[in-house]
Amino acid sequence: MLGFIVRPPHQLLSFLLCPGLQIPRLSVLCAQPRPRAMAISSSSWELPLVAVCQVTSTPDKQENFKTCAELVREAARLGACLAFLPEAFDFIARDPAETLRLSEPLGGNLLGEYTQLARECGLWLSLGGFHERGQDWEQTQKIYNCHVLLDNKGSVVATYRKTHLCDVEIPGQGPMCESNSTIPGPSLESPVSTPVGKIGLAICYDMRFPELSLALAQAGAEILTYPSAFGSVTGPAHWEVLLRARAIETQCYVVAAAQCGRHHEKRASYGHSMVVDPWGTVVARCPEGPGLCLARIDLRYVRQLRQHLPVFEHRRPDLYGSLGRPRS
Repeated sequence: MLGFIVRPPHQLLSFLLCPGLQIPRLSVLCAQPRPRAMAISSSSWELPLVAVCQVTSTPDKQENFKTCAELVREAARLGACLAFLPEAFDFIARDPAETLRLSEPLGGNLLGEYTQLARECGLWLSLGGFHERGQDWEQTQKIYNCHVLLDNKGSVVATYRKTHLCDVEIPGQGPMCESNSTIPGPSLESPVSTPVGKIGLAICYDMRFPELSLALAQAGAEILTYPSAFGSVTGPAHWEVLLRARAIETQCYVVAAAQCGRHHEKRASYGHSMVVDPWGTVVARCPEGPGLCLARIDLRYVRQLRQHLPVFEHRRPDLYGSLGRPRS
């Protein structure tokens, strides 16, 4: 299993992957080796390739689209069959009023541009958190944080509306009250079959709730995706730890596209987009700043690991089936 780091297009260089084999414009993230019993003998080049995009969204929707489109086209050029964009790929506003003003329905112009982009590039797109005016917009004047999955023909294959809203006050990071402008989604989305495997859709703050990831894994997910915009305080403390924990406990790949850098005078994000394999190893990671990283997804490894370590067969829901309830 190989993971790669890809730098922004204007910074791409050539690196040696191994003696005698040159891969242009890619640098390699050296992952820790798997246990010997877990090794896969087939060539990694036969495995599907995913791209994880890292951006710095602003309130300028068209400039954000231009940046995302450049990364998606680069992902397609490098051979990826699915590209992941982070939460708020469309924009990050300065306040709830601006968020509501800039939001659009799924049938609006912006999603139409991404539909055309998916068709043009011939690859699937995970649009990690679209500010959606739902059918109840006129009544509620609030939106949904919607994860949209497009196939390579630009068709909407699945939508998941974020179920856990981030209403927190972290010292040093400033308050966040997502519910000021956003309605929580009513349900989870069943894992979706894609060219890289069955994907379970989630968004950012959802990663703090293992019940969600376990439910998706039990429903058949092989890959969990957490598009995010983590803060500068929680990021260094919790980001990688949570993603690796979700991968280990579900025995799934975890793909996490992230916002990075300063969006405007009121907000900044941690970055560090990454892919984690089911053993908990970070196999690809973005460098600082906008760019993308690549990783190959090995579903045979997922099945082999689950056979060697059959934790789902050992679970005792009779003892802890009510863990999702609030503390008394």
